[in-house]
Amino acid sequence: MGLFSRAEEFEFKVSGMDCGGCERKISKALTAIRGVKKVAASSSEGSVSVTAKGVESTVLTGTIESVGFKVE
Repeated sequence: MGLFSRAEEFEFKVSGMDCGGCERKISKALTAIRGVKKVAASSSEGSVSVTAKGVESTVLTGTIESVGFKVE
């Protein structure tokens, strides 16, 4: 990745989220990853969107699954 590489937008369908606590758990885990700029988790939509720079999608999905949710 070059110095001026752009941030990427990722969108995931996530099952198992049913409350604000679930949203916070996922957001906290993802924002701890270096390069993650923004996280928006929605239990009502079953989705998580992430803005990140220099982060592979597999790292993001692995992190979501490591805190107890399933990426579809």
